Amino acid sequence: MIKFSVLAYFYTLLMTFNVGAQDTPLSMVLSDDSKWEKIAGGMKFCDACCTDNKGNFYFADAGTKGPIKKVSHDGKIQDFGPSLDGVSGLQFGGGENLYICQGKAQRISVLKNGKDLEVIVKNVRPNDLVVTNNNQLYFTETSTQRVYHVNLNDEVKVLRIVDSGILKPNGIGLTSCDGTLMVSDHLEKEVWFFRIDKDNKLSMKAPYASLRIRDKKLPSRGDGCDVDSLNRLYVTSDLGIQMFDPIGRLGGIISSPNPEKPVVSVAFSGKDFRYLYVANGDSVYRRLMKVSGIGR
Repeated sequence: MIKFSVLAYFYTLLMTFNVGAQDTPLSMVLSDDSKWEKIAGGMKFCDACCTDNKGNFYFADAGTKGPIKKVSHDGKIQDFGPSLDGVSGLQFGGGENLYICQGKAQRISVLKNGKDLEVIVKNVRPNDLVVTNNNQLYFTETSTQRVYHVNLNDEVKVLRIVDSGILKPNGIGLTSCDGTLMVSDHLEKEVWFFRIDKDNKLSMKAPYASLRIRDKKLPSRGDGCDVDSLNRLYVTSDLGIQMFDPIGRLGGIISSPNPEKPVVSVAFSGKDFRYLYVANGDSVYRRLMKVSGIGR
């Protein structure tokens, strides 16, 4: 009965997506003349790609203490907010509130209007996070194999475990309608999908997409993920950025800008959210796409 319910849910999920996005080859999403363009370099370890609703791009140098970096449409880079250590995840929620994972500091914070920093969760080691349109925050904690939920609308923030057991939960993402949560496994090849219920709990857990791996003895290195406007899923991995259609079929693998270094985070941003940005070792790159992101 449970298996049938899971299948029924994902069939319903498929029906909500644009069927034209199915079985999409890379030629349908990559601009013909586009190549990777280096946006920033000379960092220690770039991570935490995200966008605001105007298409400005943000990332962090997780390998050192310093401000978050903001990249405008023209490629200009400027510091954003105070100096922070070990930032591994970023996402905007509730307008200009930027939510921040700081595993070394064992906290999740929010940066309001680029100035005021407020700690909202303590004594955790967050890896990555997402925020829904109704201010529900979910984050992965790799060391405990857990996914947590926090209702940001509550005056007193309560930490709730909503999943456990993924071997090494890492990147986390949302579909455009906020109905489905995705979690990548850094060791195994599965990308797990969950339904977000009305009470903000997770249900219908299923290994919905399968990352290709270099060798069965090697980890997938599944990490950061994002979706485009047709809910195709893009996941960073050992082999590059793997793209899946809305029903979990692999459309292709976009080669990393620098295959010698890990690609760990991805986000659509820039003008009309038409650029795919990636954090790749000590640098950040972008390339123009035929498709657009969803603006968060």
